[in-house]
Amino acid sequence: QDSRLTVLNAVDAAERDADIMVGTSCQTLRREGDLWHITLEDAAGGQRIVSARMIVNAAGPWIDKVLSEAAGANDAHNVRLVQGSHIVVRKHFEHDRCYIFQNADGRIIFAIPYEQDYTLIGTTDRDYEGDPDSVAITPEEITYLCEAASEYFRKPITEDQIVWTYSGVRPLFDDGASKAQEATRDYVLREDGQPGEPVLLNVFGGKITTYRKLAEAALDHVEAHLGAKRSAWTRSAPLPGGDFDATSFGGLLNALSEAYPAMPEKLLWRLARNYGTRTSMILGGAQTPADLGSHFGADLHEAEVDYLVSEEFARSADDVLWRRSKLGLKLDKDQTVALDAYVTEFLRQRNPEPGKRAVAGE
Repeated sequence: QDSRLTVLNAVDAAERDADIMVGTSCQTLRREGDLWHITLEDAAGGQRIVSARMIVNAAGPWIDKVLSEAAGANDAHNVRLVQGSHIVVRKHFEHDRCYIFQNADGRIIFAIPYEQDYTLIGTTDRDYEGDPDSVAITPEEITYLCEAASEYFRKPITEDQIVWTYSGVRPLFDDGASKAQEATRDYVLREDGQPGEPVLLNVFGGKITTYRKLAEAALDHVEAHLGAKRSAWTRSAPLPGGDFDATSFGGLLNALSEAYPAMPEKLLWRLARNYGTRTSMILGGAQTPADLGSHFGADLHEAEVDYLVSEEFARSADDVLWRRSKLGLKLDKDQTVALDAYVTEFLRQRNPEPGKRAVAGE
C-alpha cells in the first residue's frame, strides 16, 4: 500500500525528531538575507511564520503550485502530470500470486490480490491537466481496464463488478516526450537561488520505488549548504514495524497467534500486514476482540483507531479507512459517520486547543 508507505515514512521521520505538521499548507515563501521566512496555515486557518536556512520543495504534483503561488514564480512549469487509475473487484482468483498482462497497445496491466477479499487491476497512463486534488477515473479508463483484463480471464471483468476505484497523479519531470508513457520516470533535483541567498531545492519527478535513493541524493545538496555530513544509512534501515525478516512473515504471524490465541486469524493477518511488529502496540494486553474496545465494523476496533490517531497522525474517518488502511471497502455510511464522530471526540479530549499542531508522541 503506497498510503501506508507514505505514513510510515512520516512516523519514522517523527521518531528521528522531525516535526510533522498535519493538515498544514505553505502560503508564502520569502527570502530575507540568508534566511527563508515561510508562512504556514493549519487546518483551522491559523497562520504562523517560521524561518529556515534551506527549503526542499518535495510537493509532488503540487510542486509547480508551490513555486507559482507561494514563491511567486508565475511561469513555473516543470512537471507533466500523468494520471494512473485502478479498479477493485471482488476476488477473481484464489491464489496469492500476481498477473502481468501484455496489451495490444504495447502497455501492460496487472491483477493483484488485494485486501484478502478483492483483486486490484491497473493501471492507466494519460496526461492530466486538472487539479491533482480532483483526479478521478474516467469512463474511458474503466472500459480500457475491463476490456484489457477480460482478454485474459475466463470470466470477463465488467463494470458492474467494480466495488471501488482510485486514481493518482504522477508528477513526471517534463522532458518533452510526446506520449505520457514515454516521459521519464527519473528524478531531477534543481537548486534555485543566487550566491548569498538561501537555497530552494526542488524535487521534480521520481518513482516511489527509488524514493530512498532520491532522498540521499537530495541530502547531498542539503549537506553541501548546511555543512553537515553523514554516511548513507537507508539501504538497510527498516520502516516502523518492519524490523523482521521480510521473507518470514509467516514467522511473525505465528508469533502473534501464539501470543494472542483467542484473536481471529484473519484479524491478526491484517494487523501484521499493516503494522508488522507494532501490532503488539495495538493489541497490548487484549486477549479477545471484545478487549479491543468499541467495534466500528469489519474487524476495526477502538484500540486500532486510537493507535492510528496517536501514532500515525489520523485526523478523520477517511484517514483511518482509506489513508491508513483500506477498510473503507467494508464499512457502510452509518459506520463511517460513527467512526468520524469517535475520532473527532478523541482529538478534542487529547488536544483541546483549536489549531494546535499535532506531533507524534504528544
